[in-house]
Amino acid sequence: MKGYRELFEGKRITVMGLGLLGRGVGDAEFLAKCGAQVLVTDKKNEEQLTESIERLKKYKNISFRLGGHDEKDFTNCDLVIKAAKVPINSTYVAAARSAGVPVVMSTALFAKYALEIGTTVVGVTGTRGKSTITHIIHHALKLSGKTTHIGGNIRGISTLALLPEIDKDDFAILELDSWQLQGFGDLKISPHVAVFTNLMPDHLDYYRSIDEYFRDKSNIFRHQREGDFLFVGKTVLERIRATNPLIPPVVPDPIPEDWNLNILGDHNRENASFAAAALHALGQTEPEIRRGLESFGGLEGRLQFVKEMHGVKIYNDNNSTTPEATIAALRAVGRKDKRAVVLIMGGDDKNLDMTKLIAEIPLWCSSVVLFKERGTDRVRDEIFNLASQGTIVHEEEGMNATVNRALAIAKKGQTILYSPAFQSFGKYFANEYDRSDQFVAAIRAKGLV
Repeated sequence: MKGYRELFEGKRITVMGLGLLGRGVGDAEFLAKCGAQVLVTDKKNEEQLTESIERLKKYKNISFRLGGHDEKDFTNCDLVIKAAKVPINSTYVAAARSAGVPVVMSTALFAKYALEIGTTVVGVTGTRGKSTITHIIHHALKLSGKTTHIGGNIRGISTLALLPEIDKDDFAILELDSWQLQGFGDLKISPHVAVFTNLMPDHLDYYRSIDEYFRDKSNIFRHQREGDFLFVGKTVLERIRATNPLIPPVVPDPIPEDWNLNILGDHNRENASFAAAALHALGQTEPEIRRGLESFGGLEGRLQFVKEMHGVKIYNDNNSTTPEATIAALRAVGRKDKRAVVLIMGGDDKNLDMTKLIAEIPLWCSSVVLFKERGTDRVRDEIFNLASQGTIVHEEEGMNATVNRALAIAKKGQTILYSPAFQSFGKYFANEYDRSDQFVAAIRAKGLV
């Protein structure tokens, strides 16, 4: 994109929330390179953000206010870029807006400029499936020779920093969580092609109700225009129709039964159907779509096959942070006639209802190894009661002890499935990616990788 530097050069920009995932760091670094005066402010202190801060210290036009916020940093600037999960009722955001200072989110700001120059923007949201669908679409387009960029809720990628790379005829494929879609609502924009997979209770430690959660998610289609596309899952079809969207929502057809995917589970065939529908809307032929879907190898932390050792298959499903996701994983790798899954689960709490998962576990699992944490403690007794149905339950503290226990009890022909059903935040992990890395490292220490 030509002229991207002039959008930020000389402006005083407050970046609210640095984090440890690399996206906030990338935003600040990009803005500094554009010649902005950047103030990074975060409630975490310097010690907690050491890795992120070290990367930015070389820029003389970046300053820091850590361990808390100061209202003047939000009123005496030209622009505020807020991170995900900033409280809806943030007094600092309110102060900025009262002072006439625009408050935006970086992925939405990227999408705004991309839409303005004619880049085709594809957005994927939903409680489950959005990462896989986003990556399938990106993979298939690249395979057919298209210039495509991937961003949004992607590890280590500042979507804003992709601005120099995009051009009119490119494709931008964005995985969009509910917080990033707050930013789309603020700017009153939506992608050309929108995918809304499903809506399940999630992030109820942040939202007061699932209706609030849906309201943010719905920004993926709320501002679409004539000629755009909206693909939705059956379970959200009526809820979306009730909002009277400009573009009629379409439930994709299943992919043909003879299309052979490398990713397991009925839920992934449904994910592939969303990707196929989006790719067709983008002008791909059926042979191109099939080749893209069948050659996609899956994602780290999403039913990722790690290794088989001594007849035991090991899967890393770290990114399953809801009970519904873990149920889908159990159904994908398990067999009811064998009950041969050793499930590792547990983590920090999001106040989600675990009733259905607890009922499902005895259908598939010979054993469960609980990872001790705040969320795990809430369901601990109910899980241990599954012993009466023949499922042996253990509890360990820390990743190494948990993995060691699973490896010790798994027998030839069984499957170890790490599918937490809880989020990662807490005393053990910096974020969900750190949790995945620790799981793989714990296995590697046993010589399994």
